[in-house]
Amino acid sequence: MHDLIIVGAGIVGLAHAYAAARRGMDVLVIDRDAQANGASVRNFGFVTVTGQERGKVWRLAQRSAAIWRQIAPDAGIAIEQEGLFLVAQRPEAAAVIEAFSRTEMGEDCTLLSAAEARAHCPQLTGEVSGALLSRADVRVESRTAIPLLARWLEEAHGVRFQRGVAVNSVATGLVRLSDGSFVKGGEIVVCPGDDWASLFPREYTTAGVTRCQLQMLRLTAPGWRLPAPVMTDLSMIRYLGYSALPEAEALRLRLERECAAELGYGIHLIAVQSADGTLVVGDSHVYAATPPPFTSEAIDAAMVGQFSALFGGAPPVIERWTGTYASGPQHSFVRRPMPGVRLAVVTSGTGASTGFALAEDVISQLYE
Repeated sequence: MHDLIIVGAGIVGLAHAYAAARRGMDVLVIDRDAQANGASVRNFGFVTVTGQERGKVWRLAQRSAAIWRQIAPDAGIAIEQEGLFLVAQRPEAAAVIEAFSRTEMGEDCTLLSAAEARAHCPQLTGEVSGALLSRADVRVESRTAIPLLARWLEEAHGVRFQRGVAVNSVATGLVRLSDGSFVKGGEIVVCPGDDWASLFPREYTTAGVTRCQLQMLRLTAPGWRLPAPVMTDLSMIRYLGYSALPEAEALRLRLERECAAELGYGIHLIAVQSADGTLVVGDSHVYAATPPPFTSEAIDAAMVGQFSALFGGAPPVIERWTGTYASGPQHSFVRRPMPGVRLAVVTSGTGASTGFALAEDVISQLYE
């Protein structure tokens, strides 16, 4: 019998495994896939603190980034980039970052003039009205970081993994598997991401959860390095840390006139760089209970267009992919569907950014 059984080996499940293993607990993680394959490896690997929703979510992101920095060296995970370079293309966006810098969220950020922004990143060729530099954020390569994290939990913390088998049902102290077997645990935490049809569908319905599909691109190495992960004006009306500020309304109105197609696709530019120099660029947000599996060339072209508007062109695309994640009206939801069982789901696309801190809270509630 295990102290804790975790269903789901994405970043949220692994974060719960780490929080429990630190307490010396015997932890078993069960996942239907043979290896990491879902939302946790289909994103930027960008642990975004700056711009997260003011208050609790921002504090969760701060704590999670600190944990990433702490465990990454031990787990063999490279920190590919640090910080955020938020470029204000329009004067209205410059007003947003100036207002943001006056809040507690912007205390450790640096405002740059247009000339200073171009000096900081000489590759900028498009319209620039200013920039914000933050040191709070961290980027890892998600497709390698998640497997390395799981291996480290297994080797250094004794977490056991049972892969390639689905969970058919969960009851107090008992998990039944698709191969007909069952395992017993003192406590159970279910972290199924956007798989609401298999376990606790009613909880997802009451939480108002649907799916968000994103498209991502990898571009050929351009021969230069980004100073940090890059975001632009469209991010300022999507990330609640900026968009909730009164100054964001003028920017929103201008973008609705100038970027209607991008807003319709839910696009906001993020560009990050990998160790080999290639660029990961995205992303889009299309919502449906079951999004179609087909990529849209119009969405890819719009994302490349946003990159080109900032950097004067884009290298060739060498890789394309999609991903889906659970999306709801809140950052996350944690439910107790029955005694001894917790359902923990991040519903804002911020699992890598906030999952470690959320898991600390859930495990503390379970055992304290």
